Amino acid sequence: MKINQSSLTFHPYILLFISILSVSISSIMIKSSDTPTAVAGMYRLYISVIIMLPFVPWKTLRSLEMNKKDWSTVFLAGLFLGLYFLFWMGSLVYTSVASSMVILSLQPLFVMIGSYFMFRERTNILTILCLIAALFGSVIIAWGDIGVSREALIGDGLSLLGTILVSAYMLAGQRVSRKIDANLYSVIVFFIGGSVMLVYSLLNHITLIEYDSSDWTYFFLLAVIPTIFGQYIFNLLLKSIGATTVSVGIIGEPVLAIILAYLFLGETISIFQFIGGLMTLLGMGMYFWLQTLNYPIANYNSN
Repeated sequence: MKINQSSLTFHPYILLFISILSVSISSIMIKSSDTPTAVAGMYRLYISVIIMLPFVPWKTLRSLEMNKKDWSTVFLAGLFLGLYFLFWMGSLVYTSVASSMVILSLQPLFVMIGSYFMFRERTNILTILCLIAALFGSVIIAWGDIGVSREALIGDGLSLLGTILVSAYMLAGQRVSRKIDANLYSVIVFFIGGSVMLVYSLLNHITLIEYDSSDWTYFFLLAVIPTIFGQYIFNLLLKSIGATTVSVGIIGEPVLAIILAYLFLGETISIFQFIGGLMTLLGMGMYFWLQTLNYPIANYNSN
């Protein structure tokens, strides 16, 4: 797709880096908490909606050129998002963060295939090779941590379902991105996604209110960091750089997580992580370079 950033204050790749940095923190936060994943996901999205409501351009509702099919797409996007959080956050209970991240890195492959059938977006062989290199780097990063137990397989299966769902969510967002403001779209899909997890929690008799102050702080941080500075920016970028490029950027999430752990937690970097990280960054860098060559980005609004 043609890359356009006329409505963005910053270069889209800067925003993409900020969003990837934000979501890279979420897996560590989720893994370190013992609150039910459905409840954490629900409050994560609901609190994001409350924070974003004052910034929604409600006056544009009357001027939206959205038909019933478009609104159905928005509803499905919210449904996909809620189910994605249920499956992916649930996968971290059974499998390692590394295994889950490797499977999640398949997202750009699914999105690329979907983009071809939905938007007729064609990709040259060199771009595909860059993507494969980045994916292979993700596998190397997690090679030493991938589990093969029964529980790990269950977690990997949940992660795969989550990856398919988030790919569908990205594609649905790109389909309507030129017809609806990203703030309004995000508030709607976040609310629907949160409602999916609310229904799941009620059906499974999971308590919604009996949590410590530290848990509520955790819910709030999940809303601000990986949701508003992560998922919302992804939605904002769908119009300018497309779902495939956003998804390719997400492959860098494990690399950033490793760097953050090294800088702030004092964790060591293994040889697998070092080699895999370099390969991932090289593949991603080549992909973004090719994208800028094929589709020069228009000047952004610096006001």
